[in-house]
Amino acid sequence: MKKSIGILAAAVFAASALVACGGSGDTKAEETTKAAEETEATENKGEETTKEAGEAPAELKKIVVGASPAPHAEILRAAKDVLAKKGYELEILEYVDYIQPNLALESEDLDANYFQHLPYLESFNAENGTKLVSAAALHYEPFGIYAGKTTSLEALSDGARVAVPNDTSNEARALLLLEAQGLIKLKEGADLTVTKNDIVENPKNLDFYEVEAAQIPRVVEDVDIAVINGNYAIEAGFKVSEALAVEDSESIAATTYGNVIAVREGHEKDENIVALVEALTSDEVKAFMESTYEGAVVPLF
Repeated sequence: MKKSIGILAAAVFAASALVACGGSGDTKAEETTKAAEETEATENKGEETTKEAGEAPAELKKIVVGASPAPHAEILRAAKDVLAKKGYELEILEYVDYIQPNLALESEDLDANYFQHLPYLESFNAENGTKLVSAAALHYEPFGIYAGKTTSLEALSDGARVAVPNDTSNEARALLLLEAQGLIKLKEGADLTVTKNDIVENPKNLDFYEVEAAQIPRVVEDVDIAVINGNYAIEAGFKVSEALAVEDSESIAATTYGNVIAVREGHEKDENIVALVEALTSDEVKAFMESTYEGAVVPLF
């Protein structure tokens, strides 16, 4: 009898032990499953957050462009966001003359420059032995005749002093504009290489004062009239609407003197240059040119 009771008690104890172990195992499994589910949920949430925020942008590649302060550097700044979307950070170095940005480009301190028209670039190459070329023509800036001591072309007196750029291509452009106003007559077949020595008629005996193009706005008050490059006129605060005369859009000068993106020969199709040109010829930049300069900068695209 005692033996039977002992066996029965052992059986009950064993059954109880089995139930306890089973309960403990089920709880642990449930806890493990719950932890795994929470981890997965956290990971999924992290993935969703990453998708919502967007992946971090790749590091932008730098492109360095030299430019005159106005309008070229201003136009470049208007293209910065467009260029960034193409993967490039635009660094703009400003120059106040027409020589250093070409020398800097030739010496590879710049990837490109934007300040000059093609005739000037070709003239610079011939005079300096550089090998720079145009990657694209972007706009032209009408030359204007601005009042100094004399407030109208009709009021010009005999011997009136006229300031014109002293470099070959820009002086030719100034003389062609003066000829279009009937103030002088150039030799037959005059083109973009003429100088004041090619004037065959000068009924008012105009006295031509040759000055570095960038300096002409500073001498306007010292002369009767001045012929000023579009970019320097803008920079100095002159408005095309205030000019005594402006190049006609169909003139040889307007169709020839498109301002270009200059690069070293052989680099016209480099990936960064193609991206730069695409950004500068975008709808956003065209709208900026037209709304900002009111005819002083005319897009060629």
